[in-house]
Amino acid sequence: MITRLSTLFLRTLREDPADAEVPSHRLLVRAGYVRRAAPGIYTWLPLGLKVLRNVETVVREEMDAIGAQEVHFPALLPREPYEATGRWTEYGDNLFRLKDRKGGDYLLGPTHEEMFTLLVKDITSSYKGLPISLYQIQTKYRDEARPRAGILRGREFVMKDSYSFDIDEAGLQASYDRHRAAYVRIFDRLGLKYVIVSAMSGAMGGSASEEFLADSEVGEDTYVRSPGGYAANVEAVQTPAPPARPIDGLPAAHVEDTPDTPTIATLVAVANERYPREPAFTGADTLKNVLVVLRHPDGTREPLAVGLPGDREVDLKRLEAQVAPAEVEPFGDEDFARHPLLVKGYIGPGVLGEAAASGIRYLLDPRVVPGTVWITGADVRGRHVFDLVAGRDFTGDGTLDVAEIVEGDPSPDGSGPLTLARGIEMGHIFQLGRKYADALGCQVLDANGKLVTVTMGSYGIGVSRAVAAIAENSHDDRGLIWPREIAPADVHLVIAGKGPEIAGAAEDLAEALDAVGVRVMLDDRNASPGVKFADAELIGVPTVVVVGRGVSTGVIELRDRATGEKTELALAEAAGQIVTVVRTGHLRPDGA
Repeated sequence: MITRLSTLFLRTLREDPADAEVPSHRLLVRAGYVRRAAPGIYTWLPLGLKVLRNVETVVREEMDAIGAQEVHFPALLPREPYEATGRWTEYGDNLFRLKDRKGGDYLLGPTHEEMFTLLVKDITSSYKGLPISLYQIQTKYRDEARPRAGILRGREFVMKDSYSFDIDEAGLQASYDRHRAAYVRIFDRLGLKYVIVSAMSGAMGGSASEEFLADSEVGEDTYVRSPGGYAANVEAVQTPAPPARPIDGLPAAHVEDTPDTPTIATLVAVANERYPREPAFTGADTLKNVLVVLRHPDGTREPLAVGLPGDREVDLKRLEAQVAPAEVEPFGDEDFARHPLLVKGYIGPGVLGEAAASGIRYLLDPRVVPGTVWITGADVRGRHVFDLVAGRDFTGDGTLDVAEIVEGDPSPDGSGPLTLARGIEMGHIFQLGRKYADALGCQVLDANGKLVTVTMGSYGIGVSRAVAAIAENSHDDRGLIWPREIAPADVHLVIAGKGPEIAGAAEDLAEALDAVGVRVMLDDRNASPGVKFADAELIGVPTVVVVGRGVSTGVIELRDRATGEKTELALAEAAGQIVTVVRTGHLRPDGA
């Protein structure tokens, strides 16, 4: 069926929407793919829905190819399964909760592990029914505190989630490998530049976990790579701890006056001025003690102190990943008032290391190993402790690896220095294990007739997010440039002139292409050629065909949206040549 712009429900915009932060948001709104309904909630217009459905088709084909079977759960879910796994509480404010007219508790599904597990429990009773892989493509709901970037991070989004159920760990590994290979094919077909990185399982639980990140400067995820092939989300990077150092013979700790030094920079400057040494003090010689509050799902608040080298900052995303499902809040003035022993700007292990004095858990960066020597707060305004030795003068309650990762840090596998980049999380795969099966009693009889708990894998793809990620990856200053497989049409046919001869030639060409299965978008509007060309570039169909004044000499023009290359075609042969371009990417089947 030919899509006619004269009747298409479409309005393109020349100006960027006021709330647009990133290119995909600006262009998807301007080109008439989506429209904002509320913060973090978007309406899919006809063009956008075509692209979304094309992404879904790619995902379905590859999931079906590995033997996964599609189901569809409701979005409105009962409380009880989520209560059983603890996630009714753990999800905290991110969960949309509601009551029915009888007072029963429900939620809008943020993810469906519980429902998949209960379904398999209900239907499968023997190992002979395993392995099973089930998936759905469905709308999810999360009450994001800060929805942003259009459909990249919304409160309502479309997701493919699938789950594998196996009798043992070997089966889980095989299912995981099949899904991983399917994801590679999916993202290759979607035309995304992406990397696969080690990741944190987070609130999902489980062991092995990998993310598929689309390269993008506007991505919310930071990842690292090394020359030797190591790749990981910064949340999952494990800092190599240096070996412990000898303590014998180190000078005794001593407290010195350091007036007006509430920051690391001021402390280093005063230390070098008043107590010079060779080599000079740097931020790496100081021990910074950062205070935060953890708000647990049940509402309790727990103060936490993190000791780390002063030349590093606490990476909030790394911290949140380590303490999930608790949420991280600032340690404010009221918290300091409740802990009068803490002197802001001069906090040291002297108070934090004595649980009876402060009551605050104190966790140390992996670099703070026995024998390392530090300058740190003396718990008195205007004073710091010099030559404080870890393992001799203070200890922590454990370690917490949440310091920022910086360019040039050593790779955990020893394969060279790390480089940093940003990406958009497109897919996440987990080896869940038995967390949900245990909580919900999902068991089957094994070959010996013994009840055993199944082991699970979880595999997600952000389907609506993929539309935005592809737009981020593939655009220029004039508009979108869709990969052919997910574009809303194969050919954007522009009628660039007036008169029945031009219009008739365009209509005939559109019908000839449509007859052989080429998806045609025909711009038959009563608008100027300039407006039509601008809209063609904004909308981003990969092949643009211009039917204009050249018809009088039997010539039309073919344009490649990605490269800008223009080629004249003989009108009599144009349909066959355009089909070749659509199916092979070249004017001739041999690629010439």
